[in-house]
Amino acid sequence: MTTASDVRPVTAGSVLGPVRPSGGVWHRVVRDRQAWVGAGLLAGIVLWALVGPVLRPWDATHVDLTAFGQPPSARHWFGTNDIGQDLYQQVLVGLRKSLVVALVAAPVATALAAVVGAVAGLAGGWVDRALMAGVDLMLVVPSFYLLVLCSPALAKAGWPVLALVIAALTWMIMARVVRAQTRSLRDRGFVRAARFAGAPLGWVVVRHIWPNLASLLVADVTVGVGAAVLTEATMSYFGIGVRVPDVSLGTLLAAGGPAAATRPWLFVCPALVLVVAVCAVSLLGDALRDALDTGAGRG
Repeated sequence: MTTASDVRPVTAGSVLGPVRPSGGVWHRVVRDRQAWVGAGLLAGIVLWALVGPVLRPWDATHVDLTAFGQPPSARHWFGTNDIGQDLYQQVLVGLRKSLVVALVAAPVATALAAVVGAVAGLAGGWVDRALMAGVDLMLVVPSFYLLVLCSPALAKAGWPVLALVIAALTWMIMARVVRAQTRSLRDRGFVRAARFAGAPLGWVVVRHIWPNLASLLVADVTVGVGAAVLTEATMSYFGIGVRVPDVSLGTLLAAGGPAAATRPWLFVCPALVLVVAVCAVSLLGDALRDALDTGAGRG
């Protein structure tokens, strides 16, 4: 029989103890073939983007006066554009730019959604109403037209501002998802015990809410990287992102699109690189999400 002396009182220290991730998460990731495929493709793309330029003697701006608009060959692996520039080197430059923009935009968007959604869902009351009103207002604003209006400023600001703009326009829906999940967690015993023990709201979010949303946030970051690559390419394609003479996958697609029927390599090569990059990130994100799902609901 349990006596009063055997019952340990609930203290702030016991409630606020560290939340340790399951030791089997990485074991499940390692055993997942989809994770290996996605990680291998992504690592290969990143490695190629970094060391690929040294494999060829050309640079992205060099003009080969003997090869104007030439198809892929041993001399120019991806062919050349209309002014004799090596498309292989241009694709690598564009890939690096698109990856950098996406790897900044996706984590920033997820972090913003995690903070706003968790605070709104846990605090409730006027804080919740005010934050969600702001989210709804941003969802109503047409992003494309806003980008068009801001395009002159974006052209002068450079890629860091472009990445932050993409993040600022893509976090709202995930914030609502995080809020809904947080509202379902705030009535769980471990969250209620932490609040009764006097834990501040920020501490509860960091120690109890976010760990239980890990699979959701990881999936959002990985999917967000692919979405950010596509968003950057779309913006650059329409001339409101990266602009000539700077190079990204979007500017290459825009330049090669009109000639896709007569000189398909100008469009197909950057398009294939874009598709492979997005697929690699999506495969890895799905594998991480599946591995973390077994820990969901843990307090």
